[in-house]
Amino acid sequence: MLPLCPSMSEPAIHLHELCKTYRVPERESGMGAALQSLFHRRMQEVQAVDDLTFDLAPGEIVGFLGPNGAGKTTTLKMLSGLLHPTGGEGRVLGFVPWKRERAFLRQITLVMGQRNQLVWDIPAADSFELNRVIYRLPAADFRRTLDELTELLELGPLLKKPVRNLSLGERMKCEIAAALLHRPQVVFLDEPTIGLDVTMQRRIRAFIAEYNRRSGATVLLTSHYMADVEALCKRVIVIHHGRLLFDGDLSDLVQQFTAHKTIIIQLEDCQADLHTYGEVLNCEDGRVTLRVPKASTAHVTERLLADLPVIDLLVEDPPIEEVIDQVFTRGTT
Repeated sequence: MLPLCPSMSEPAIHLHELCKTYRVPERESGMGAALQSLFHRRMQEVQAVDDLTFDLAPGEIVGFLGPNGAGKTTTLKMLSGLLHPTGGEGRVLGFVPWKRERAFLRQITLVMGQRNQLVWDIPAADSFELNRVIYRLPAADFRRTLDELTELLELGPLLKKPVRNLSLGERMKCEIAAALLHRPQVVFLDEPTIGLDVTMQRRIRAFIAEYNRRSGATVLLTSHYMADVEALCKRVIVIHHGRLLFDGDLSDLVQQFTAHKTIIIQLEDCQADLHTYGEVLNCEDGRVTLRVPKASTAHVTERLLADLPVIDLLVEDPPIEEVIDQVFTRGTT
């Protein structure tokens, strides 16, 4: 019998000072160095994850952000049991992931946008049936889940097509369905929308949100598309060089790491000198975008409305991509 899911007072995912260090060979270029390395190999230690600590509550969708090489995928592989850590503690649904107990594996899934789990030359439906056998799913439960996923992801026309004949977006939908057939309670998503067009990204995001609502599953999401994070995640965790830089609400991240606001105004014309109000980012067809210090936003807005023939005015936080860049910049200084 599977253990019960953690109560709301217990974390679904718990990390405490989790570390992963790789030892990689290094040598100079050239034939002489290559021959020497056969007898005296020089090794370098690379700290992929460095004392990472955080908890995720059951049912949370959390964005896990960082630049390439920050340690995100390494962390997900440890949490899903694919890698052993060098040190620290990690638990998922009360299990130690790298022990790879059967009861643990039946309750988690890892979806990687750049990896295939479907068999290339057979229809997706046959790969789904293979997963049913692997997870020993009762036929009735499997059919009920597959019908639900087919409806949510609009898979009907795709199930009988060989995977090699599917577009990237169609294949990604089938990959996600295959990963969720056993109804996991923890879902690790590593770049699930990478390479997809804007319409397909939107559909995948809507599906993830609906799956979380229906199942109560905990979702840890990595993505370089900030639209994914803004649409799905109230909370974000940011790491750089394997270390934690930020853990909190997305809105708090914006407030903490930005010193400017963006003011967008629609004017009857752009003849006025707007540089006295702030940094002019764009001026076209009477629509002007200004960047102003956060502390001066109210004063500048008041001046604009008093001095200029303003048709419309909007004050915004900077794009989330810019905020994340600021986080990474501070993390390297």
